[in-house]
Amino acid sequence: MGVLANKVRKVILLTGTLMGGYADDLFYLLWRIMPRRMIEDGYRYNATGSLGSASMASMAFMRDHGILKDIYKETEGDAHRTARGRRMTVRTVKAPGFGPKGIARFVLPFTAFLKLKDIGNNVLPSYREHFEEVAMMADQSVRYRELESTLTQQMREALAKGDTSLLGVVLNVLLAWPDTCFRQEAVKHPRTRELLAYVPSILGDGPSPKEMDMIRICRANKARGRRVLVYTTYTGKRDTTVRLKRLLEAEGFRASVLRASVGTSKREDWILSQVDRGVDVLITNPELVKTGLDLLDFPTIVFLQTGYNVYTLQQASRRSWRIGQKEDVDVHFLGYAETAQMTCLSLMAKKITVSQSTSGDMPDTGLDVLNQDGDSIEVALARQLVG
Repeated sequence: MGVLANKVRKVILLTGTLMGGYADDLFYLLWRIMPRRMIEDGYRYNATGSLGSASMASMAFMRDHGILKDIYKETEGDAHRTARGRRMTVRTVKAPGFGPKGIARFVLPFTAFLKLKDIGNNVLPSYREHFEEVAMMADQSVRYRELESTLTQQMREALAKGDTSLLGVVLNVLLAWPDTCFRQEAVKHPRTRELLAYVPSILGDGPSPKEMDMIRICRANKARGRRVLVYTTYTGKRDTTVRLKRLLEAEGFRASVLRASVGTSKREDWILSQVDRGVDVLITNPELVKTGLDLLDFPTIVFLQTGYNVYTLQQASRRSWRIGQKEDVDVHFLGYAETAQMTCLSLMAKKITVSQSTSGDMPDTGLDVLNQDGDSIEVALARQLVG
C-alpha cells in the first residue's frame, strides 16, 4: 500500500474503522501514506531501521499526540548499601486517547467523513444502542465476592513480589465466571498448577439473570416479527453456546449456532439457509461475523459479552445496520453490576469514544454512558481489584 500510495499523484483510502483507540493505531498508517510529513515532524527510522513499538519514532508520536503514563514504583530491598535501601523503577504504558493537535495535523486536512445516515432519502434507518446493567442473583453475587476476594488477595501478593503471572488468569476468571457459573470453576496457578480457588456450579437448568434479559429481548422482538443476533465471546473452553441454544429452544424459539467450523466463504450462505428455515435467534462469536457479512435479517443485536477488541466490537455491532436495511436497528449491551465486566465495558467505551472522535463522530449513546479515562483493560481491572 505504501509503495503504491507514493507512486501515484492521488490516492483514496477507504476504511470504516480508522483507529482502535490508541494514537499509535494511526502512526504506521500515516507513515505509509504521508512519510514526508512524518519525517518533517521528526518521526524517523531508528538506527536499526525499525518503526516498531519500541522505536523512538512511535514512542515520540505517542508522547506528542497520544497518552503515555509513566508509572513509578519505589521498592525497599532486603540487602542494600545505603541506609534507605530504596530503588525506583519506571514503567511506561499507553492509554486510550488521540490529541486535538494530531487530529488537526494528520486527520482533518486529509479526511472526508461520510456518514450514510446523513445522506438523506432514508438510506439507513435509525440505530440505537442500549446499555443494560444486570443484577446478579443473591447466591451468584455472594460466590462472586468470595471468588474475587480470594483471587484478588493472591494477585496482590504476587504483584508485590513483581510476579505478574496471575494477572491474566485472575482477570479472565472474574470476567467469565458470572456468565459461566453453570459449571464448576477450578482456578490453578499457570506455572505451579496449584489450586488457587474453587467454585461449584450454582446454576441448574434455569436461566441466569443475564440470560433472562436476553430471553426477554428475544421474546419482545419475536412478537414484532424481528430476528435477534446474540453474541457470546465464550465459544471455546468455556463454551456457552450449547446452553444458550437449549434455553432459547425451551422458550419456543428456533435457535442456531454459527461456529468457526463453517468456512468464511460459506458463512453468508449458511446464515441465509437458517433464515429460510425460520430461525428466530442466531448465536455466534462476534469474531466470526465482524467483517464481510451483511446480516440484514437480524435488526436486533444482543452482546452478552464484548471482548477486548474495539475493531471487532464496532464492526460486529454494525452487521445489521447496512445499506438495504429497512428496519430500525437496536443493539443491547448486557453487563453484570459490580463485577469486572463493568470495568471492561467502561474501558471499551473510552476506546470507542477516542476511535469515533477521529472519525468525525462523537457518540452519546450505548456504552458511552460508561465513558471514563482508563488504561489498558488488564491494567484498569487490576487497578480496581487491588486498589
